[in-house]
Amino acid sequence: MKKNNNNLVYYAIIGVLLLGLGAMVFMWTGKRSELNACQNDNLVLKSDMESMNQMLDGYVGGLSNDLKTDFKNMLETYDRLIAMDRTKADSLNRQKAQISELLNQLNTNKKLSARELMNLKKENEVLRSIMRGYVKQIDSLNTLNIKLSSSLDETTTKLTETTAERDTYKKDSEDKSLQLKKGAKLQAYSFSSQALRMKLNNTTTETEKAKNAVQLRSSFTVGENTIASAGRKSVYLQITGPNGEVLHNKSNAQMETESGAQFYSDKKDIDYNNQAIDLTIYYDLKGQELMKGNYKVKIFCEGQMIGTDSFTLK
Repeated sequence: MKKNNNNLVYYAIIGVLLLGLGAMVFMWTGKRSELNACQNDNLVLKSDMESMNQMLDGYVGGLSNDLKTDFKNMLETYDRLIAMDRTKADSLNRQKAQISELLNQLNTNKKLSARELMNLKKENEVLRSIMRGYVKQIDSLNTLNIKLSSSLDETTTKLTETTAERDTYKKDSEDKSLQLKKGAKLQAYSFSSQALRMKLNNTTTETEKAKNAVQLRSSFTVGENTIASAGRKSVYLQITGPNGEVLHNKSNAQMETESGAQFYSDKKDIDYNNQAIDLTIYYDLKGQELMKGNYKVKIFCEGQMIGTDSFTLK
């Protein structure tokens, strides 16, 4: 009767494990579909952003040409103002010098950015306002025909609108890239972590006593992930004692993580082919004495923490 009861318990545990595994597979399939769709959306956004950058190149060139035309027209207007009133020649020539300097910047630098051109446009507007003041003083009958390029404002508006659209695409692309990075992160599960003691026949067995431990072990599974990059990877085991210090035997046992450099206890290199893989990593105490209390286990890969576990020693 006792044997039958044990069999029932055994079958029940297997049933629960199978249900859990089925649920994990179902959830993972849905998540993988979402991440694949996200990856496709990201490619489309990057393509759209490239198109926006090409459009910006056209508007930048148009704005530069419009500014050159406007500056030249302003120089002609100042020449006519000087001819009409020689008493203001000095101040008018100073304004001409500023305009000539800005025009020279446009002519000598063929690769001005949109921001630099917008700054030049602001200076253009200031100089144009000053020029209007001189026109009002000198040409009181408003007979002077001032040439101002209306296309300058139109080009600026288009440039501003396109820049805003380009920035929106850029933000969307960055958001999608972040989602892809999260989706490509590996996951570790099905942990079994414990301390080991040495038996008389030089084999090890599990122990809960800190004073008997000669080795620490953590077994787990690195899950399937079709989005992650395949290839050689280092999986790091980090065990933290009750005092908050990481157990390690080497002073250079450090790994780079998203939170900066951290010590690790031991590591194992694997060939990851996007399929689930079972791992066991050991940490040899080498005479190091352990204290009683709770020990935290963290697993890292490619700078990211992919799973955690814990165990307690008495």
